[in-house]
Parts: sequence; C-alpha cells; structure tokens
Amino acid sequence: MSGGLLPEGFHDRLPPMAGAASRLERAVLDVAHGHGYEQVDPPLAEFEDSFAARLKSGSARDAVRFVDPVSQRTLAIRPDMTAQIGRIAATRMGHHPRPVRLSYAGPVLKLRATELKPERAQRQIGVELIGLDSVAAAREVVTLAVEALRAAGVEDGIAIDFTLPDLIDIMAADTLTAADFAALRDRLDAKDAAGVAAIDASYLPLIAAAGPFEPAMAKLRAISGDALASRLDGLAAIAEGLGGDVAVTLDPTERHGFEYQRWFGFSLFLSGGRGPIGRGGAYTILRGDCSEEPAVGFSLYADAILALGVGQDERRRLFLPIGTDPARAAELRAAGWVTVQALDGDDTPEAQLCTHALRSGEPAAVNR
Repeated sequence: MSGGLLPEGFHDRLPPMAGAASRLERAVLDVAHGHGYEQVDPPLAEFEDSFAARLKSGSARDAVRFVDPVSQRTLAIRPDMTAQIGRIAATRMGHHPRPVRLSYAGPVLKLRATELKPERAQRQIGVELIGLDSVAAAREVVTLAVEALRAAGVEDGIAIDFTLPDLIDIMAADTLTAADFAALRDRLDAKDAAGVAAIDASYLPLIAAAGPFEPAMAKLRAISGDALASRLDGLAAIAEGLGGDVAVTLDPTERHGFEYQRWFGFSLFLSGGRGPIGRGGAYTILRGDCSEEPAVGFSLYADAILALGVGQDERRRLFLPIGTDPARAAELRAAGWVTVQALDGDDTPEAQLCTHALRSGEPAAVNR
C-alpha cells in the first residue's frame, strides 16, 4: 500500500484552501454571468481524434490518453477547456445568434509537468466570446478579467502584459525563408539579441520595444510604420479601458503560451507572483464545415491565484453548545457566522477549530 501518497503533480486541496477555491470560482462566474456569459460544463474526456483537431497548438501533446472500454476508441482527458468551449459553440450552439458568450470552470489534466509548474492537475476558470474578435469584443473581455479578479478579492497589484502573437507573420513572412522565419520568431520570443542579429539585424529594435505600455507602443509604432497602425490603435483602445490602477506593459514578440492566438494576446499577473495567473486573447474556432470563426476570451489558473492568498477569508466559526435554540442558530448564520453544533457533552470549541463560542446567547471569542 502507498498510504497517503499521490501521483507526482497531484495534490489534495484541504480546508481552508478548498473553500477559498470555491469562492474564487463562484466570484469569477458571477461577474461573467452579470455580463451575459452563460455557464457551460463540458465533459472531462472526449474522443482523442476530434479533441486533438480542435487544439490548434501543442496542447494536444499534453493530453492524457486511454482506451474507452465501452467504445474501444482512444479518449483524451482535457489539458485545456478552451477547445471544448469552441466545440460547443460550433456544434451544439452553432445555430445561436453571434456573438455567443460562455463561461466555464473545471479541472484540467496535463500529461507532463515542468520544474516551474509541477502541478499536473489544475482548475481552469474562464470566459469565451464566440463570433467576434473586434476591439470592442476584446475590450469587454479584458476589462471583465480585471473585474472578476477584483470580485474575487484582489484589491491591488493587478498587471497585464499585452503581446501581438502574429506580429512577425505580418512583418517578415514574405521577406525570409521558412527556416529563417521560424528561427526569427523563436529568437525574438527568447529575447536572444545575438540570435536575431545573426538572422536579420533589422528586427533587433523589436526586442527593445517592450516594457511599460506607452513608451513601448511609441517604439513599436516607429518601427512598424503604417503596417500595424490599425492594430496598434486597437490595442491602445483596449488598454485605455483598464484605468490607472492596473499596471500595463507590452511585449510585442512574446509567443510562449500564445501559439494559437491571433492579433492580440495578454497575460495576467498579481504582485508577489512568479508567473502569470491567467492568459487570454483573440483566436479562431473550427466550425463543422472546417471554416474558422473568430473568438476572444481568457482563462484563469485557480491554483496560481490561490497560492498568492486570494480568497482566503479569516475563519469565523461559532461553537454552539448542546441545547442552543435552533432559531437563534439560524439568526447567527443569517448574520454571517459559520456555526458548529456540539453533538455531545464532551465536544469543545477547540476540538472543532472554532474561533468563537456562544455564551449567554452571544458570540464570545475563544481564548487560545
């Protein structure tokens, strides 16, 4: 027997973290619902062939596969929920007037982990707007992400880093060989100045066009000229809607995590965190006739957010002695108390991890 050991990359979520995770999820979904995003709940596993066809990046390689004993076909456990939302919008809701606004939350499982992200089982929360990827649609989604984090208890320290995933496709696709073009994208993503210079030194200024949003945008406009003017205007309009209490940066050549995004993408950060707590941007979904439909959305990584202390309310557990009037107990719960009823005479507030006890009909702090 392995006792309490779990497979590598898996973990139990215990109190109070499990409660914090539930509150985080509910806060994000409630904000999305208030903006017209209706929740869907796709299955944990699907047929591998149809699932892989909709994962337009390397995410298909991250899927855990197994043979279904009923159908004898290979199934894949989702490593990401976005493709499933696209399937629902394109098939079951293909008749729905566009745009379709959908929200979701659930577990995802990755085949492999990394040293920086050792968790294989995670929870993903997000929204997708299917049918448009206009500036207005993008602005709605980005501001909704910030509003959702605020509702979840993030008071400050929110930062957004914008990127232009297909920037090099526009600027260099017709001027370089296929091999040099792929290498240039990789070197720019890695901020490898020497590698970029070895391919084409004229693209070196793109590495410097990163940092705080306004000066980075000015540098990028000077480099790109008219080729990207409308796209940069759109990105500026999105950033303008965020207000001054969100730190906004621009990294125009960042592609890691944005393999299937189109004209813009963004990463969400919280102060104190080492990596992004969410990502989003514009992309396309595959329809039944193999045509592509525009979409924009974001996903939040619940575990990364919870690790920074978000949603962890102070415990207020009230111990109710035997004989407490049920009506009084109901009043206390209505007032916001978590009540724990004694079930025998030996029960104590300390044994039930209570911070308060009902004494003479009123809550009193428990001295520890």
